[in-house]
Amino acid sequence: MRIPAQPAGLPHEFAPDTELPGWDPAWSRLVEADTHDGVHTFHVLDTGPELERLGVKPDAVILAVHGNPTWSYLWRHVAATSLATAREWVEAASTDSPRRRQRRPRIWRLVAPDQLDMGFSERLEHTSSPTPGRPRSYRTLAERLSDLDAVVRALGLDVDAQRSTAPVPLFTLGHDWGGVISLGWAADHQHLVSGSISLNTAVHHDADEPIPAPLQAALAGPVLAGSTVVTTAFLDVTLGLGHPGLASETKHAYRAPYQGLERRGGIGGFVADIPADAKHHSYQPLRHIARNLSSSSLPTLLLWGALDPVFLDRYQQDLLERIPQVDLHRYETSGHLLAEDQDLGTPIFSWANAVVDEQSRPLDSAVAAASPRPAYRALWSFLEEKSDSSETALVDMTATRNSRPDGVSWATLSRVVNAIAVGLRRSGVKPGDRVSLLVQPGRDLTAALYAVLRVGATAVVADAGLGIQGMTRAVRTARPQWIIGELPGLTLARAQRWPGRRLSVSTLGAPLRAALQVENSLYRLADTYDGHVYHPTKDHPDPEPAQTAAILFTSGSTGPAKGVRYTHDRLSALTQLLRDNFGVVPGSSLLAGFAPFALLGPAIGATSVTPKMSVTKPATLTATAVAEAAAAGSATMVFASPAALRNVVATAPQLSEDQRRQLGTISLMLSAGAPVAPDLMDQVLELMPQAEFHSPYGMTESLLLADIDRDTLRAAHHEASTEQHGVCVGHPVPGVEIAIAPLNADGTASSQLRRGTESQGILGEIVVSAPHMTAGYDRLWYTDHLSKRDFDGERQWHRTADIGRIDGSSRLWIEGRLQHVVTTAHGPLAPGGPEAQIDTLQAVSRSAVVGVGPHGTQAVVAVIEPTDRSVKPGLAPTWLSDQVRETVDTPIAAVLVTNQVPVDIRHNSKIDRTRLSRWADTVLSGGKVSTP
Repeated sequence: MRIPAQPAGLPHEFAPDTELPGWDPAWSRLVEADTHDGVHTFHVLDTGPELERLGVKPDAVILAVHGNPTWSYLWRHVAATSLATAREWVEAASTDSPRRRQRRPRIWRLVAPDQLDMGFSERLEHTSSPTPGRPRSYRTLAERLSDLDAVVRALGLDVDAQRSTAPVPLFTLGHDWGGVISLGWAADHQHLVSGSISLNTAVHHDADEPIPAPLQAALAGPVLAGSTVVTTAFLDVTLGLGHPGLASETKHAYRAPYQGLERRGGIGGFVADIPADAKHHSYQPLRHIARNLSSSSLPTLLLWGALDPVFLDRYQQDLLERIPQVDLHRYETSGHLLAEDQDLGTPIFSWANAVVDEQSRPLDSAVAAASPRPAYRALWSFLEEKSDSSETALVDMTATRNSRPDGVSWATLSRVVNAIAVGLRRSGVKPGDRVSLLVQPGRDLTAALYAVLRVGATAVVADAGLGIQGMTRAVRTARPQWIIGELPGLTLARAQRWPGRRLSVSTLGAPLRAALQVENSLYRLADTYDGHVYHPTKDHPDPEPAQTAAILFTSGSTGPAKGVRYTHDRLSALTQLLRDNFGVVPGSSLLAGFAPFALLGPAIGATSVTPKMSVTKPATLTATAVAEAAAAGSATMVFASPAALRNVVATAPQLSEDQRRQLGTISLMLSAGAPVAPDLMDQVLELMPQAEFHSPYGMTESLLLADIDRDTLRAAHHEASTEQHGVCVGHPVPGVEIAIAPLNADGTASSQLRRGTESQGILGEIVVSAPHMTAGYDRLWYTDHLSKRDFDGERQWHRTADIGRIDGSSRLWIEGRLQHVVTTAHGPLAPGGPEAQIDTLQAVSRSAVVGVGPHGTQAVVAVIEPTDRSVKPGLAPTWLSDQVRETVDTPIAAVLVTNQVPVDIRHNSKIDRTRLSRWADTVLSGGKVSTP
């Protein structure tokens, strides 16, 4: 693509300071564009000339539009990313680098004009005004759309199929009101545009909703001019929205084009052009954009900072519902200045490249690889088959009456689920609606869940273990249309202003119902049930197997909890795997100390037993609670986390003889959520001598991947006793393939995959393929993109971010998380290996190995939680440091002691090594020895 010549010389008022951080003066050019009111000069960030100097022709273009009160400086990181790719390729092509033999990456040109009256573009003549400094005339939304069109024509970007030259893919990118303009222009020029990308923006405002507070203040009559033009208040407030805060040099760069009242008229004009009501002259153009987007066929990516006080979540939701082909990646810890908070270049080009690849793929090409799945069985099928059965379907020990367990028959459960499903449909719940379930595990949650699944809605499950902040973040991310909750959950939802119409579980009194804005209750829906049998052809079709059934949130132990999407067929595959692998068949009775598995009981046809315990504190499960629940539900199987089992063992002396005999009838013991030590297995089996102990390995993204029993675990650890490598989790279960992506020297995982015997002995990221694994992350497009790999064209793979290795007997060993790899001068070190060795010491209750210092030369530090609580936090005593160093085969730079190694709430096992690394750095630097 030929780069049109620019006007000779840049006048001072158009020249960005060469000292601006991250800005290359070579990117600046002036473009004269013929607009609706004459020729105007635009300052443009353009990487095209630099690509010409490199001798590289761009393969595609991104047209980026800033908002108010920023300028093209906003896109400097995106420009740098695009040019870095080109420079790396040119360098590789000029050497004997292996990359020279690879296919050339797609080279992108970035074009980012400063809008008129903004940045270093031309300032416009203004008519006189009686109020000094007040915006006297300004560019309207329609005029700014026309201006962008003029710049596109001036730069020759309007290449189309009528030209002799093949069209170059063109994508738009925008932020704030630049998002409105870029989306609007793209929707009007779909014959030119391949896709659209937008950061926080809005194209529709509900008249019933108040305008966001920051804009209300700026729009308030005389305040508008004073805050936007006469002073720098509006600019200063915007520059204060960084997460973390912007450096002073960066703020200086954003202020550079707006020095002096006479150069800030565009800032005030932009604010004045916000169509606050239907009488505003930009109201109809904005509605036109909204209508166009609703019928657009363009792929669109939304990158959203969740902490934005201006473009709130309701604007994100509107765009998700309005745009037919839309992807979203939501950044929970970022805000309005998302392009400053996050590196957006890589996700932007990753998504745009994927769109171009998809659009250039032949129509008859094969669909994306997917793992083979077993025959589909609807999750509620056993409820229908057993609708006349008086056998017990579930026993809820958390809902006792007169100290007697509350058992529910299959017939009752089937009727209640059917009644609630009919009631939900009549209340307005539609297929595809998201329903947040704020209900404790037990009979009520089971009935609510299967009713939601039955009507084709999507269950959103974020447990209380996330805490108030974590649950709020999860619910706002999922943005449910409905909330079903018990009193504590509904109270929290009201206090935190969570989205969604509300239904209670039990029937509330009128004052409380009004206070919590509750419309109805599940109990009332069941009590007023008229016997109408839910029928798919009369009510609506059954959900398709590939339709999303549930969004389950991760524990949040390694960052903000992520929503994991499960489709009906993938959950069906999981239930079949449990039946086949562990014999959880109709007639079995499963006592579940971990809520998700209790909920799977009706889908398997097994009795579900919920013991008395706190769902947010697995360690509250006692031996007595297990025995009582086992007796009440005639349990043949027990499922609990290692943290829960440790407390079961610790409270075993409280058991009566009858209770011990009851535990002796258990035939299968399952424990997951963390690796189980051999000694803990032995202690549990002393209580359940008839049980076969299995420890499945999995995660929220794939609940069952590998399995190990006691004998295999003991054999594995005996064989590895001289070279301990973490914890063995056994062999893959049927239908699952596990491979290794080797670690690079910098601690990252390779893009190459080792499978079968080639993977044995290699430390790397664990990559899995299974028919029952997640369909993807919810509203995290880039995370999903990074986690999925189609390595072989045969099946879909998922990168777990767990690290480990496969031994010579094809057993998998877990050694930690990818983000916790210690990058020493001698290469990457997985923390799980030395931790497993340290944990064998009697003086150690729990340990963590972390890296301290610069990446690539980190020192290895062991943090100990001692069994003797009299040992003071800080540097470990000499005797303990000597024991640790003598036990491990890795050089340890320092040994520290803490009162408590931080772990996740859900499993009480996943160590927050990132937090511990920061704490260790503080202690070793002479800082205060506090609790990590």
